Amino acid sequence: MQDRPIKLLTYNVHSCIGSDRKLDPGRIASVIAETGADIIALQEVDVGRRRTGGIDQAHVIASLLKMQAHFHPALSVAEEQYGDAIITALPTGVIKAGPLPSAGETRGALSVEIIAGDRKLLVVNTHLGLRGRERIQQMTTLLNSGWLHGTAEAPLPTVLCGDFNAIPSSATYRLVARSLRDAQLAGGDAPKATFPSRYPLMRLDHIFVTDDLVVRRAMVLQTRLTKVASDHLPLLAEISFA
Repeated sequence: MQDRPIKLLTYNVHSCIGSDRKLDPGRIASVIAETGADIIALQEVDVGRRRTGGIDQAHVIASLLKMQAHFHPALSVAEEQYGDAIITALPTGVIKAGPLPSAGETRGALSVEIIAGDRKLLVVNTHLGLRGRERIQQMTTLLNSGWLHGTAEAPLPTVLCGDFNAIPSSATYRLVARSLRDAQLAGGDAPKATFPSRYPLMRLDHIFVTDDLVVRRAMVLQTRLTKVASDHLPLLAEISFA
């Protein structure tokens, strides 16, 4: 792990229901496996929901990848949960999860300290709201309330990723871009849209990094499989410690 970049993937999996309306967590796991990602941040994951067969999608996908899942429900109704997950086979440290200020559907964030060799990396995964003012409040909370600093005395190298529901011209994107770097811009290639998966028009899914991380490469994965597995395309970044 010390000699090669860490591969980090963010992916809104749409409850594992594809653009062909087929429910298939195995197909999502196949998309992830093809990338060789070390750390996977998922949004729109169902756990125990009747509409998707009552299974724990985070656990199923992690099991297929021979990894561990850390799940945070942004929404809980009785036994049914819906939210975000971070999946990895790397050792993990402190985990933090909680709600974000929400006017509409409840939103949250999940952060996991991940141990890569003799270094630690903080990965924060979120799915922001649909309203502009709400997204600004949510991003302000993430940037200013200790979410990005972990529990270490000195701030850890940090990745903030997920479905921000925000295009690059939005106020939310501009807010985060003031203090963190967009991996798609830092990775060299021209940035690509992630939504909708069949005919991507909007760049809603993002990976942002602190200055102590180097982005070797970043890419949106557009294949026959990714075009049907979810309504979003996955975004992969290869990062290493500066």
